[in-house]
Amino acid sequence: MSQHTVASFDADLEALAGMIGDMGARAGQALANATKALLERNVHLAQQVIAADRSIDDLQHQIEERAVSTIAKRQPMAIDLREIISTMRIANDLERVGDLAKNVAKRVIAIGEQPSPVTVASGLGTLSRRVSEQLFQVLWAYRDRNDRAALDVWRADGAIDALFTSLFRELLTYMMEDPRSIGFCTHLLFCAKNLERVGDHATNIAETTHYVITGDMLAAERPKADESANLRPPQS
Repeated sequence: MSQHTVASFDADLEALAGMIGDMGARAGQALANATKALLERNVHLAQQVIAADRSIDDLQHQIEERAVSTIAKRQPMAIDLREIISTMRIANDLERVGDLAKNVAKRVIAIGEQPSPVTVASGLGTLSRRVSEQLFQVLWAYRDRNDRAALDVWRADGAIDALFTSLFRELLTYMMEDPRSIGFCTHLLFCAKNLERVGDHATNIAETTHYVITGDMLAAERPKADESANLRPPQS
């Protein structure tokens, strides 16, 4: 980050960057805890994730207020304005990641401690690890202004979609083979979709990072591999 004539402007930008780092860490922890609660059927941990979401929401509001105040006071131009606007966009994506983690936690509570009729822990765990890695990598790319790393995250979105589609097929098969599993599997499907959406928000942050570094929006269509909307039950 370049130095400005007014030192307080640099302090504002550094404060915003620090708040984004804090918010990213909290969102990442919420995601990790929600997945752990799901895989271990830990209702208490799920309740903690839901309660902690308020702090992520509060940070988003603080970032927006700080960003708007900085724009009003400094009247930045060009790259400085991109820097400030990017913090608000990324804060919005991180707030959504927190919401998605909370949604997973709510499903854990809905499932409760009822016995699981299916075994898909490995698939959900793999999907969660991949999206968590994507989130960590893109926040690192934003912090270090590393466009190559941001583009790596952007290109990897299709692989996450493919994981989700595979998990979707597996759960659909369970439901067709045993109608008693439909309720339970439906909750797992929503959890899987929430995790896949986290990957989409990581991709959003990658696009914002590219914009902040280069001043250009990514024009190419995102690499997608989610075919769940086109899936149909096999014919007997």
